[in-house]
Amino acid sequence: MIEEFHSIKRLPPYVFAEVNRLKAAARANGADIIDLGMGNPDLPTPQHIVDKLVETVAKPRTHRYSASKGIPGLRRAQAAYYDRRFGVKLNPETQVIATLGSKEGFANMAQAITAPGDVILVPNPTYPIHEFGFIISGAAIRHVPAGNGEDFLRALERAWSHSVPKPLAVVLNFPSNPTSMVASLDFYKDAVALAKKLDLIVLSDIAYAEIYFEDNPPPSILQVPGAIDVAVEFTSLSKTYNMPGWRMGFAVGNERLIGALARVKSYLDYGAFTPIQVAASAALNGPQDCVDEIRNVYRARRDCLVECFARAGWDVPPPPATMFCWAPIPEPFQHLGSVGFSKLLIEKADVAVSPGLGFGEYGEGYVRIALVENEQRIRQAGRNLKKFFSDEQKTMKNVIPLSQKASR
Repeated sequence: MIEEFHSIKRLPPYVFAEVNRLKAAARANGADIIDLGMGNPDLPTPQHIVDKLVETVAKPRTHRYSASKGIPGLRRAQAAYYDRRFGVKLNPETQVIATLGSKEGFANMAQAITAPGDVILVPNPTYPIHEFGFIISGAAIRHVPAGNGEDFLRALERAWSHSVPKPLAVVLNFPSNPTSMVASLDFYKDAVALAKKLDLIVLSDIAYAEIYFEDNPPPSILQVPGAIDVAVEFTSLSKTYNMPGWRMGFAVGNERLIGALARVKSYLDYGAFTPIQVAASAALNGPQDCVDEIRNVYRARRDCLVECFARAGWDVPPPPATMFCWAPIPEPFQHLGSVGFSKLLIEKADVAVSPGLGFGEYGEGYVRIALVENEQRIRQAGRNLKKFFSDEQKTMKNVIPLSQKASR
């Protein structure tokens, strides 16, 4: 018998795989599945960004190997974005690095800083790479129930005090995927103070910082004075500019940590295709009205989904940010768990969502609903759900309890 490889053994079965197989089978049988599962933006990339890519790709010299840490113009553009958006000054030479999406950047940072057996504090539920990037690198994970206030910070401190060896780093993710929670600048101030007290590295993921629906834009942890002493922050162009397949993200912050990431990346890749980096620079430096338009589309979809699902009998809390709703499973179906309920929605309502269990054990009891279909399709999903819930209620009323059967 061939034993599984060590690193693979540390990765559990992919929770979403079973739901994805069912979704594919339903489509193969002709079902029109309304896919609100994977967070895969459906909107087009703004035209001026595409035009810059086309213009640049026509130049043969741009087909050569690129720069692993990102071309200088792109790193300057990201530094300018941080100055413009957060009032944070960054040195593009030493404090900014381009990554192949924030997911790759996170995984490579884990490789750069982790020794086997290191302990990492990770919120739960959270985006899988926050945990498994470190697991692949040989770390041990200590989960802390996800939160955005004093209780979360106190839970972090308790986890630190009961860990052996003492944790190396803590992961923060606001706006959060999947819960959509946001954090205040005061929270970040307390988090930085705690990290310095406990000698922790802070890895902050703000990939959804531009997809927000309230008056105050989400802050960056680097706005806190002295945060750059302990923190690195990850961003992405995927959702902000509808560029998910372009795979362009960034890590910025502490010079030592950015240097470690740059060294690891230098062994692994030559950076993104140069025309993509040039187009990404055009996105950051160009007109930003497209970002407002994208945000408004998600806001309209959020409002449509909350309203339509409520009419169907499912109260979905409106998220303050991100392109996701984090919804509790309706009471009659809670016994199924998030995977069972997600499968049932595909089978009975032609609607796909992501089971909360896929984001960690504390995600059980919830599903994540992605705002990746247009309003017409969302309304159709609401009608499908209304019929499904109605049919289920009728079925449950017609079921004779076993106790009654026994008495007949």
